[in-house]
Amino acid sequence: MATAISFAQFIRLSKTSVFLHGNGLRSFTNSVSFSSASSSALSSPQLLKKKWRQPVVSVLELGGTKIAKDDVIRDDPTNNVPDTIFAKLGMQLHRRDKHPLGILKNAIYEYFDTSYSNKFDKFDDLCPIVSVKENFDDVLVPADHVSRSYNDTYYVDSETVLRCHTSAHQAELLRRGHTHFLVTGDVYRRDSIDSTHYPVFHQMEGVRVFSPEDWSESGIDATSYAAEDLKKCLEGLARHLFGAVEMRWVDTYFPFTNPSFELEIFFQEKWLEVLGCGVTEQEILKRSGKADNVAWAFGLGLERLAMILFDIPDIRLFWSSDERFTSQFSTGQLGIKFKPFSKYPPCYKDVSFWINESFTENNLCEVVRGIAGDIVEEVRLIDNFTNKKGMTSHCYRIAYRSMERSLTDEEINKLQWDVREQVQNKLNVVMR
Repeated sequence: MATAISFAQFIRLSKTSVFLHGNGLRSFTNSVSFSSASSSALSSPQLLKKKWRQPVVSVLELGGTKIAKDDVIRDDPTNNVPDTIFAKLGMQLHRRDKHPLGILKNAIYEYFDTSYSNKFDKFDDLCPIVSVKENFDDVLVPADHVSRSYNDTYYVDSETVLRCHTSAHQAELLRRGHTHFLVTGDVYRRDSIDSTHYPVFHQMEGVRVFSPEDWSESGIDATSYAAEDLKKCLEGLARHLFGAVEMRWVDTYFPFTNPSFELEIFFQEKWLEVLGCGVTEQEILKRSGKADNVAWAFGLGLERLAMILFDIPDIRLFWSSDERFTSQFSTGQLGIKFKPFSKYPPCYKDVSFWINESFTENNLCEVVRGIAGDIVEEVRLIDNFTNKKGMTSHCYRIAYRSMERSLTDEEINKLQWDVREQVQNKLNVVMR
C-alpha cells in the first residue's frame, strides 16, 4: 500500500535512511511469467517500453519461486542488484505456514476475516519487480527524497526497481476497484548490517476505502470518521496479537497520509512501536478515480513483530533452513518462544581506510555481505578522524558469527582478506 510499507519503511527511514514501495499486480505462479504477456493490463508503460524478456517462474521445493537471473542482474550502468539479493528473490518466507512470518501473516488474516466478515481481499504473491513510478511517484514520494537514491534502493535499470515497500501495489489495486485489501510481500533495501536489519524483509499493508454514505450520518467529517475507524481496527489487531496490552497513539508524518499516526504498545516492560498508519492523502485517491472517497492505510514489518512474539534474537535466523530452527514452529501456533541452539562465539576483525567523497556505509555493507553472506553479524563504525590534510579515516569492526557452526581461523582470515581487497577495489578507498 502506498501507506503500509511506506509506513513501516518510512518510520525506519526517518530514523535511518529511507522507505519505498513496489510494482504492479503480476503474481508469482508455477511456470507463469510476470511480464506483459501474462498480465498486460497490469504492466506499467515503462516495462512495456523496455520489452522485457519473460523470466519463467517455477515453484521451489520450499514454496518459493525463481526468476531468471538476467532479468534482474543486467549489464546496465544503473543496475546495482548483487547475486546475494537475486538469490533471495522468490523465497517468499511469508507464504510458508510453518515459518514464523507465515504464522504471523495468517494470524493477522484471521483477525481481519473474523472482524470484517472476509471483506478484505488478500494479496501475497505480487511480483517484487516494479517500476519507479509505482514504487515512488504513486505514493507521493518527493522527487528528491533520499529513498530514491542508488545508495538505498536496488535498481534493475533506471526505470525499474526491486520494491522497497508493499505500498507499491496500492494505486493499481485501487484503480482495479478494490476497497478493502491486505498486501504482504518481500521488500528490498540496501541497509546496514546488525541483528535487526537485513536487505530483504517482509511487510504487510492494509487499505480500507469509505464512500460518502458510510460517514454521512455519523455527525463527523470524513477524515475524522476514517481516523476513528482506523484506530479501532488497529487497536483490535494489537490485542489479537499481543493480548490485553496498554496502547498509545503518537502523531507523526508520512507523505502519503494525513493525519498520520504510529501505534505503540507497552509490552515486556517497555514501549514498542508496532506500526504506522493514517488517513490516505486525497491526491492518491483522486489519481485512482476515487475523488469522492476517503480511506485509511497501515503498514507493518513482519520481522519486527515476529522477533518480539517469538523471541527471535537475530533477523538472519528467518532465512535459516537448519532443522534446529525450522522444527520449533508449527502452523497456527503464534508466539511459540524460540529456543536458541547456537552458542558459537563471534570473531571480530577491524578494517581501516581513508574514505572519499562518494563513500557510503551502505556500499561498504554490500561489499561485506557479498563476500561473507549471512556469516557477517554486524558492521559497526568504531573510530573516525580527519587529519590536518583534510583526509577522513574510518575504522569499522566486523563481527563474524555463524548461527549454525563454529568458524575456523583460516576461513575468517580468508574472508577478511577478501573484504579488504574488495573494499579497496570497489569503493576506491585507501587502506590503512
